[in-house]
Amino acid sequence: MSRTTRLMALAAVFALTGCSDRTGPDIPTENAQVSRDTPSAARERLARRIALALADEGFRARLKQDLDRSPVRENKLHLQRYLSSSHARATSDIARLTGAANTAVELDARRAPALELYLPVPAHRAAWTGDDRILVATTGDERQPPVAFSPKGERFVLSATTPPDVPVLALVPVETDFDGVGRPPQLQGSPTGGGSTPPAGLYMTNSHLVETFESWVKGAPEIEVHMLGQSGSTDSLTSYACAGGASSGYYYFDQNSLDWSGSVLLLSQTQLNNYKSAHPNQNFRIFLVEDDDTSCQIKTDPARFTNLVKTVEAVYPMLTGGRDTTGSNLQRIWKKAHAIQRILKALASLIKTDDELIGNAVESTVVGESYPNSNWVVKGDNNKTNGWIRLVMK
Repeated sequence: MSRTTRLMALAAVFALTGCSDRTGPDIPTENAQVSRDTPSAARERLARRIALALADEGFRARLKQDLDRSPVRENKLHLQRYLSSSHARATSDIARLTGAANTAVELDARRAPALELYLPVPAHRAAWTGDDRILVATTGDERQPPVAFSPKGERFVLSATTPPDVPVLALVPVETDFDGVGRPPQLQGSPTGGGSTPPAGLYMTNSHLVETFESWVKGAPEIEVHMLGQSGSTDSLTSYACAGGASSGYYYFDQNSLDWSGSVLLLSQTQLNNYKSAHPNQNFRIFLVEDDDTSCQIKTDPARFTNLVKTVEAVYPMLTGGRDTTGSNLQRIWKKAHAIQRILKALASLIKTDDELIGNAVESTVVGESYPNSNWVVKGDNNKTNGWIRLVMK
């Protein structure tokens, strides 16, 4: 092949994949220096090996079949479990098809963090038939552009914000509770249906976000609303209730786009009364997160949380919380209130991936901003408006 022909072929690949860059030499192999054998390097080696193995028609067919059969949301596979499963051929197939030893593949799987493999873009899941028009992408930080490999071993850097037209298999740190598949959520709430009456309490009926706060390579967002209140008698906060996709009953809601509407319970009147009895003169913060780690547990550097809250409070002193009260028409309403605690009770040592802090909800009358179907505004880092929600007492 002439040099001109090779350049034309390479240009065609870029046009096909929508890649933003192609980087230099491949990642370290199993013979590289130990200093380069980081979890990140092991993760990239695994992605490259899987991509190379996908050049084989039989391997592609088996992997697609296993992905299609997965009972997990978005048809995810837990990579390490998939490789070690007694009935799986994946480890030996990957080793054979890439010229590596089984032990080399197994070692990388142990060195890497727990990983999940799936097609995160719904259009890609629908389009991929098991052919070799496929990339394998990986990233450890959703704020960074993902690195991708083709079945020919080519290494690309993709856009962090826009997926390519070519279907992409993502190999990323685990977000899913694979052990909880098939079990009902164990969070607060009561079963819906059966003619039961929703409990009295605070509800959210609309939510709009300015972005999904989730990289396309990490799949659907996991939006949660936390009711944060005083932890014991300390100056720190803890979550008293969590509404989201992992919650049950009336606390369940699943926002996968910028807009959501419905009726989701954030805190029952019984919980509100119990909190006021145990914590007189203390109020709640309503906080939204995109959860990248353990469901309904905010995992982040506590300093990030504190800095966000302090920034918002500097603009709206002490009025960044809320409480239930009685309005002029004798109806129960959720109104602005003083919120004292600014420190999140969290253990940074338990973090696997940082949850994205969407922001602290502040009443629209305090913020001075008004949006359709909303009465509270979600303020994030640097007091940026990240969304708006509607809260009602029922």
